[in-house]
Amino acid sequence: MKIYLVGGAIRDRLLGFPVHDRDWVVVGSTSEKMLKKRYLQVGKDFPVFIHPKTREEYALARTEKKSGFGYSGFLFDFSSKITLQEDLIRRDLTINAIAQDKKGNIIDLFNGQKDIKKRILRHVSSSFVEDPVRVLRVARFAATLSHLGFYIASETLTLMKLICQKKELLYLTPERIWKETYKGLCTRNPHVYFKILHRCNALFYLFPEINFFYRKTSFFDFHCNYVNILQLSLMELSRISKCTADVDIRFSYFLQFISYIYSVSEIDIKHYFFYKKPIFLIKSLCMRLKIPKETQKILIIVCGFHKFLQTIKIQNSTLIVDFFDIVDVWRKPDRLKKLMYLDFYDFTTYNIKNNSFVLGKLLISMFSVIKDISVQACIDTKLFRGIAIKHELYRLRVDSLNKWRKNNKNFKIFL
Repeated sequence: MKIYLVGGAIRDRLLGFPVHDRDWVVVGSTSEKMLKKRYLQVGKDFPVFIHPKTREEYALARTEKKSGFGYSGFLFDFSSKITLQEDLIRRDLTINAIAQDKKGNIIDLFNGQKDIKKRILRHVSSSFVEDPVRVLRVARFAATLSHLGFYIASETLTLMKLICQKKELLYLTPERIWKETYKGLCTRNPHVYFKILHRCNALFYLFPEINFFYRKTSFFDFHCNYVNILQLSLMELSRISKCTADVDIRFSYFLQFISYIYSVSEIDIKHYFFYKKPIFLIKSLCMRLKIPKETQKILIIVCGFHKFLQTIKIQNSTLIVDFFDIVDVWRKPDRLKKLMYLDFYDFTTYNIKNNSFVLGKLLISMFSVIKDISVQACIDTKLFRGIAIKHELYRLRVDSLNKWRKNNKNFKIFL
């Protein structure tokens, strides 16, 4: 029996990254032998074992043969005769197919170290096309390593397009799609993740709502300026990712421009509030991929209220208080914190100010004016009972916000 360190631990060490998890492959052993050594088996049919002391994962060397559709349509061979090379050749990228023995010797059968030096993400073999998850994984690796200059080899991108063309992505489970997307959103440059999926036509199968969003890639604003939605979205995701690692913020800010695929009359803009049309797409996306409830809430808030927030300076205080009520910032102030990075976007030049989140700061300032106006203050007057207390509380908040806006010229436009 021989044991090798494989995959991400070696790749990350060669790149100078800290190593958090280590995975091992075992050659020349069987499930029975592993159990006798007191390894704990994970699952009944899949030979992955947990080390009794280190709790690290040890997998028997295996081969795979495509037998159906999707990423689960495989027949596995875990025979003790399977070699290290046979195990490594089934891996996705050359940079993930490097092994190391117990003496520290590197076994690099597919030139992974060379590709690391050249900054190339390249598939190991033609079997790459058999697993549709690899489309998402490669997109995620591109997003993770793009700041180091990594790019996808043209032949690998061709195979990714072939996987999409064969409609293999349709067999992926919602949980797996969101799991990989969540990881993609956690990377240093998550916009690259979606950019790659767009390039290989994966959005059509994985995110048809976003693909529909991208199909109408441009519109003319009220001043007849040409605006590219795709460019706006990717640039905003890139910008916000430099400010926060919060996935709720990153994903919702990325999709906030979705409302611009629907036209709105300039005459009605002063009375604009919650836009329902784009929310049908958002809810469809969330339900299909089983996205967490709170993430859904933030998506709906940022996308549904996008145009209202962009025109908040000309909205009346009544609607602004209504907005705070609907968002429920009284009980869930963290939701307001997730809006703190919002800006007023210049669609002609997309001129983002350096760390000057004007819209977000404005919302926080407005809320701070009215958040301490309490029900108790209304009850103390002994003039209100029942629902009248709620109405009076609402009136006091609107009046306080009006006064504040009058005293702050920068925020004073239509009260």
